[in-house]
Amino acid sequence: MSYAQTKLREEKVFKDPVHSYIHVRDLVIWDLISTREFQRLRRIRQLGTTYLVFHGAEHSRFNHSLGVYEIIRRIVDDIFKGREHWDDSERLLTLCAALLHDLGHGPFSHAFENVFSLDHEEYTRKILLGDTEVNAVLRRVAPDFPEKVAQVIEKKYANPLVVNLISSQIDADRMDYLQRDAYYTGVSYGHFDMERILRVMRPREDKIVIKESGMHAVEDYIMSRYQMYLQVYFHPISRSAEMILNHTLKRARKLFHEGYVFKQDPFPFVSFFTGEITLEAYINLDESVVLTYFKWWSQEEDEILRDLSTRFINRRLFHYVDFNPGEELQKYERLKELFTEAGIDPTYYFVHDTTADLPYDFYRPGEEKVREPIFLEMKNGKELELSRKSTIVDAITGRVQRDHKVYFPKERILALTDCKAAQEIKELLHIT
Repeated sequence: MSYAQTKLREEKVFKDPVHSYIHVRDLVIWDLISTREFQRLRRIRQLGTTYLVFHGAEHSRFNHSLGVYEIIRRIVDDIFKGREHWDDSERLLTLCAALLHDLGHGPFSHAFENVFSLDHEEYTRKILLGDTEVNAVLRRVAPDFPEKVAQVIEKKYANPLVVNLISSQIDADRMDYLQRDAYYTGVSYGHFDMERILRVMRPREDKIVIKESGMHAVEDYIMSRYQMYLQVYFHPISRSAEMILNHTLKRARKLFHEGYVFKQDPFPFVSFFTGEITLEAYINLDESVVLTYFKWWSQEEDEILRDLSTRFINRRLFHYVDFNPGEELQKYERLKELFTEAGIDPTYYFVHDTTADLPYDFYRPGEEKVREPIFLEMKNGKELELSRKSTIVDAITGRVQRDHKVYFPKERILALTDCKAAQEIKELLHIT
């Protein structure tokens, strides 16, 4: 029996709060879970800085990756098995891609990526194809197997059905993170009837369709996503923490390039500061390392680095107000001048942030970007794009949820009692 076909002598299970149990029967999957690169995901939070708002949101990319794998396992072993259009020879590839889809995330994920202009998908590929334990496991299946897994995750694999299971508008990734994030944050928005959706999913030649009878479960799923983005993922307090994290790292990088002598050598960050990032350095950096250095930097001589690090560690976050510089550019520029006059560096302490999301969208003729719609399979066998049937989905289709805010240290401004610049800042930002 080949390595790809080898089953464990006894099934392994992980107790999971979302899926009850996660079942592992394939030796390949068990070996991948045991690699150092996958175990590293235990030390990367799923929701970045959101734990500073919702204190239960301490779950990891490890949790989520296992959850996505379990949903896919149920689909290919139970829902799709034996059905027309599903090729069971794609089973192991689909399971591996589901398990490893988030392998390249760095500490605090997107906030960290923004500072150093990184792409976690690029690093997922590097880990899959580089000199890693994950690559060694995948190559035991077949020499070209690591490349196939990478192609699925990058949405370039020849079989679009396999890609859509992991990355589409109704995929295993979203179905897991919505439920998991809702569970750990304690909110009710992310709950939907996944069992019903799985029962009505059907494989077709180049995509997944949903039986017409399951439309209301899909509506519930889309509204759950809509609410989770507004109430959790774009929460302004979490964004404030991201701003401070972002600017702490930017300050440390600036000091490094200026020749500043740190009390503790920032060797885990050096390749990131210089832009010469090795795969080993990337894999070695996780949130435990970042938080340790933030603790050390809170004792540094540099006032800005010390303050920003202390703010993040002790949750002394920035205040925020609704403000769109694009609509009030003159006022925005004046505020930056006033912050400078008040002795508060606007580079680090007056920060604009914008968030935007499309809860559901699809391709329209004449548009450049092709979007994968959700198709309903009608009783007559014809396919219909979801928003053509659902008035609920049609109401939010193509509607961008966009938000603009500026963040700043309100307490420092209030402390400047005899400062004309501070008084004008208070008036312009309506600070009381």
